[in-house]
Amino acid sequence: MVSRSYPRRLEELRLPLDHGEAELKAAIARGFGVAEADLLSYRIHRRAWDARRKARIMLVYTIDAELAAPVAAGVAVPDMEYKFPVRAARPPAQRPVIIGAGPCGLLAGLSLAEAGFRPLILERGKAVRERTKDTWGLWRRGELDPGSNVQFGEGGAGTFSDGKLYSQIKDPRHLGRKVLEEFVEAGAPEEILYIAKPHIGTFRLVSMVESIRAKIMALGGEYRFGCRVEDFEITAGRMRAVILEGGERIESGHVILAIGHSARDTFARLHARGVAMEAKPFSIGLRIEHPQGMIDRHRFGAFAGHKLLGAADYKLVHHAGNGRSVYSFCMCPGGTVVAATSEPERVVTNGMSQYSRAERNANAGIVVGVSPADYPGGPLAGIAFQRRWESAAYQAGGGGYQAPAQLVGDFLAGRASRGFGAVAPSYKPGVRLTDLAPVLPDYAITAIREALPAFAGQIPGFDRPDAVLTGVETRTSSPVRIPRGKDFCSLNVYGLYPAGEGAGYAGGILSAGVDGLKVAEAVMRHAGQDITD
Repeated sequence: MVSRSYPRRLEELRLPLDHGEAELKAAIARGFGVAEADLLSYRIHRRAWDARRKARIMLVYTIDAELAAPVAAGVAVPDMEYKFPVRAARPPAQRPVIIGAGPCGLLAGLSLAEAGFRPLILERGKAVRERTKDTWGLWRRGELDPGSNVQFGEGGAGTFSDGKLYSQIKDPRHLGRKVLEEFVEAGAPEEILYIAKPHIGTFRLVSMVESIRAKIMALGGEYRFGCRVEDFEITAGRMRAVILEGGERIESGHVILAIGHSARDTFARLHARGVAMEAKPFSIGLRIEHPQGMIDRHRFGAFAGHKLLGAADYKLVHHAGNGRSVYSFCMCPGGTVVAATSEPERVVTNGMSQYSRAERNANAGIVVGVSPADYPGGPLAGIAFQRRWESAAYQAGGGGYQAPAQLVGDFLAGRASRGFGAVAPSYKPGVRLTDLAPVLPDYAITAIREALPAFAGQIPGFDRPDAVLTGVETRTSSPVRIPRGKDFCSLNVYGLYPAGEGAGYAGGILSAGVDGLKVAEAVMRHAGQDITD
């Protein structure tokens, strides 16, 4: 006779930071109101921490358990298994095409491959390890490859980042769980399934991306690297084919546009072909660096350095007197500021961390919101706006992809910096001390100067005179939105599926992966109908 078990979820279980496994098990049993013998098994669904009282930091758990008897406590455990809407009885005659191998394209490709649709993934950049060598070439020697860099190549821009895997998107179908489970299968640590703010870091992302590629190919998918889409063949409002650089034509009535936020030439070609698009808001600003220990002590007090807490992060917002919003963006604990340009003679910064987050500095973008009112002129005007300030940063840095930098004390006083204090900049290939005022619009400089002392009211020392500012941060999100309908197709081109961050539908690795799943589902439904017809 098989005994029955009863699954239940227990939320908001709070325990001290240094509790043991026996204490956790006893607390779970008490929470459900059962004897420990009736707790058949359990797993951690989520673990967060509450550091509002630094003298008593608490861990906060959500637990899924199997019980020997039904109880009233807790809630039902939701079904989080991913369900494919369509599986192909036979592959379509025309393969679905995915442009871009970032997180959106990868998850779309994986989902389509698992459903039997044999997708073709076109990536202008190189495979991830070759791309990594090219990226280091810029960082170490100031040598830029416009086709293989932080923005372009297998894995997308998120490969060279902190590897954050959390998002504020609404996800009632638990698509984010599918993304995380695939990452774990590809080699990510299992803890990303349950810690509140999971991250991976660059080195682990590289091997994960390779593993996902191998799985897609084993399922019948195909990759083509160094393969830039030059044009789009659209007739009677329907997607017909993509044209590659060099003239090759690939027929497909279902093309996923997962190009990321920096494929400026592709945006221009889509606009020339009449694809509906519009300028959208984004943000611009500077990177700031502080000692990571300063952030840890502020956030965790005596528990700074605890292995379960790791390197502390922060999230800050200030509404400036000139009407601009200033906020911290892409905060990288224990990381470095990196060169992230994809175009010659322009400087772009971003932040990156490894899984250990063990570098000396914390860094974050301190950015100011801008909107199409700041760059009138049509759908592509935001790109021209970005380029203006990236070129100004290149000139201020003195060439060679050095970045302009300034100490916070000098920035607030409006004078050029002459030397560093205790905070050493991490940006490679190097920085040139100067005055940052010319590398951003006046309203952005004014707003950031007001925000830094205000942020110091929340994190003492945030405006310390020797903290380092490096410019410029312009690639916070896509300056373009490519609207789509409920069928996930472009508003005026059936079979073209704008997706991910480049199209304005995601803002990080996890949300881009989730959007890739959603768009792949639309392709399955539409291509599945084509097969039936």
